[in-house]
Amino acid sequence: MNMWVLTILGLSALIAIDFFIGRKPHDVSIKEAGTWSVVWIVLAALFGLGLLFFGNSQASGEFFAGFITEKSLSVDNLFVFVLIMAKFSVPSHLQQRVLLIGVLIALVLRAIFIAAGAAIVASFAWVFYIFGAFLIYTAWKLIQEARSDEEEDEFEENRLLKSIEKKFGVADKYHDTKLFIRVNGKRVLTPLMVVMLAIGTTDVLFALDSIPAIFGLTQDPYIVFTANAFALMGLRQLYFLIGGLLKKLVHLSYGLSVILGFIGVKLVLHALHESGVHVPEISIPFSLAVICGVLVITTITSLIASKKQAEREAAEQTAEKAGIDA
Repeated sequence: MNMWVLTILGLSALIAIDFFIGRKPHDVSIKEAGTWSVVWIVLAALFGLGLLFFGNSQASGEFFAGFITEKSLSVDNLFVFVLIMAKFSVPSHLQQRVLLIGVLIALVLRAIFIAAGAAIVASFAWVFYIFGAFLIYTAWKLIQEARSDEEEDEFEENRLLKSIEKKFGVADKYHDTKLFIRVNGKRVLTPLMVVMLAIGTTDVLFALDSIPAIFGLTQDPYIVFTANAFALMGLRQLYFLIGGLLKKLVHLSYGLSVILGFIGVKLVLHALHESGVHVPEISIPFSLAVICGVLVITTITSLIASKKQAEREAAEQTAEKAGIDA
């Protein structure tokens, strides 16, 4: 309990510092985003090393495997965040505030999910079969979506968000950082509040994939929570840092599908082992190696494919221009 209290207090202090630094709405530069992205990654690394020093190599390995997995899944989530920002036409100087509050909402809701998941896992070992099957299905679905030519170019509001907008009403324009204003004596939401709720509630949907995935790497609620916390808390800076590079990660879905499928198989093997079936279990060091290897290969192949695509488009434009000139 002391460890939980100290950790939550520490994370709260880091969030307060982050909020204090970004309290004034402004356009986030690449330098600022890069600096803080490095800070959050270093803090996560120090935390993982702290687990190694004060705990054991098992806990440290589980944290790093969980953190890297959650971070990679978070990068995929950024595609949807870009769509949300475009859908609500969020001014650039307000985007960092939207992401900060949205991520905080997601962190609180994920904590509830993790608590529920930990209780289920502790009581019912057969739930690993369900988690494993779900992750394998999700991996297959990601591959199908990646192979299709259709691209998601618009964000669709969920039912919860629509019901909130209908109940409270929404102002027709942004009012700086205000979340509520009065219109004809009635208190209504500002678009800023709506987009914050959109970011927060949408991330909970992503948790349906990421929470089972990390429970496939560790069943320790403390490690599950801290890995999610560190992955989410650096998400705001990562959005501004790699926002322009997202479209170049063309093979990211394939990489994530391999990771989710791998963890799904790991969960099924673990469930069989718990049921008394003698099957090999996948170790954390091997899991960490597979996750890192897949992400490195995916990034390299994505950048190569994007470069070739850019060269083809440039060649086509040159040929088209030459034909027009002729």
